[in-house]
Amino acid sequence: MGLFDSDGDNDSRPGGPAPLAERMRPSDLDGFLGQRRVVGPGTALRQAIESDQVRSVILWGPPGCGKTTLARIVASRTRAHFVPFSAVVSGIKEVRTVMERAARQRRADGRRTILFIDEIHRFNKAQQDAFLPYVEDGTIILIGATTENPSFEINSPLLSRSRVYRLERLSEDDLLALLERALQDADLGEGDAPVEFPKELLKVVAAQSQGDARAALNVLEFTVAMAHADDDGTIRITRASLEDSLQKSALYYDRAGEEHFNLISALHKSMRNSDADATLYWLARMIESGEDPMYLARRIVRFASEDVGLADPRALQLAHSATEAVRFIGLPEGELALAEAAVYCALAPKSNALYKAWREAKRAIAEGATDPVPLTIRNAATDLMKREGYGKGYRYAHDHPDAVTGLECLPERLQGKRFYDPSDRGFEKTLRQRIEHWLEARRRLKNRDP
Repeated sequence: MGLFDSDGDNDSRPGGPAPLAERMRPSDLDGFLGQRRVVGPGTALRQAIESDQVRSVILWGPPGCGKTTLARIVASRTRAHFVPFSAVVSGIKEVRTVMERAARQRRADGRRTILFIDEIHRFNKAQQDAFLPYVEDGTIILIGATTENPSFEINSPLLSRSRVYRLERLSEDDLLALLERALQDADLGEGDAPVEFPKELLKVVAAQSQGDARAALNVLEFTVAMAHADDDGTIRITRASLEDSLQKSALYYDRAGEEHFNLISALHKSMRNSDADATLYWLARMIESGEDPMYLARRIVRFASEDVGLADPRALQLAHSATEAVRFIGLPEGELALAEAAVYCALAPKSNALYKAWREAKRAIAEGATDPVPLTIRNAATDLMKREGYGKGYRYAHDHPDAVTGLECLPERLQGKRFYDPSDRGFEKTLRQRIEHWLEARRRLKNRDP
């Protein structure tokens, strides 16, 4: 049985077992909410669907944005054989059988086969290779749906033969319209019973559904089902009954997928831009989504050394202290320690001078600057080493005024090279003054040392 098949008990009639989200799927593009950029009037994909000329596509977007619904609309309009699969419940063996059958059917009657693979990223890249010959020779038109970034999850050869369409999460206005449609529809929705669901409460459902139509309709259905009818038979939804149904919004997050990297990027860049409010928001988003607090602590430690650096050395100390606090007391008690460190880093003076200096030093080594340590600063631990010139000409800095000499400590080819160039922000302004002082002192003393 295919992904879209019905066995007669799972129909779309009011009162049937199909969930509200399933019953309310639109059957045509006119009833399809959102995604105007992708399937709005005049778009290439809409014209392809309406003219039954769909080519291989990858539909990429968050849960509940309409990927499967679009595939169903294609299924309802095409004259091709349409075969749907879910990579969650079907293996590559079953899909390969379908592709071989599609090749036979094409030879027999010339008709195309459109193969819809829901959650195509569940097939590994080796398994995806099985599609290539059939897509390449036109035996099948592939429609893949995925919540993961195709750049990382879909084979490059398969991507090159498909058009990727990125679907956005639905707007709150779109979700509100969908919820109102479900309340009014007497055939497929909840309109066959008198339900009073105040608009301001519908807006709450839309706001907490994170652009997910399925999640919004599930909340609506559950709230109406759990509410008791008044004496006149009317089901009146109150804020209390809605809050009982909502409990806590489950944030869309994948700790191994793109959303993880999107959020940590937002946190890092908010701290870099000295925005404490955005820093707190993105940190809270990740914590509430279930991110590993030690991962967040490590990222803040990294930020303290990469983006604050020596402009405020205390940032690294505080970030490390927050790490130890989280390790010691865990969550939720350790949340404030992370927040304290993150906000301190956000408000600290910024400098990536140390980060750049470190990269420059590593680049010099990678480019071959691996000369021997100058004899002058080698440790003469034995008489043989002394006879070989180890330590010859070395001047002990503490024996000289200001504890500085004109000694060259870099290999000859790197002498005069500046790796660390501090900014004039925060404590680095003081460090810049110190560097300039020591450079001038060494230059002055270089030719005067006996």
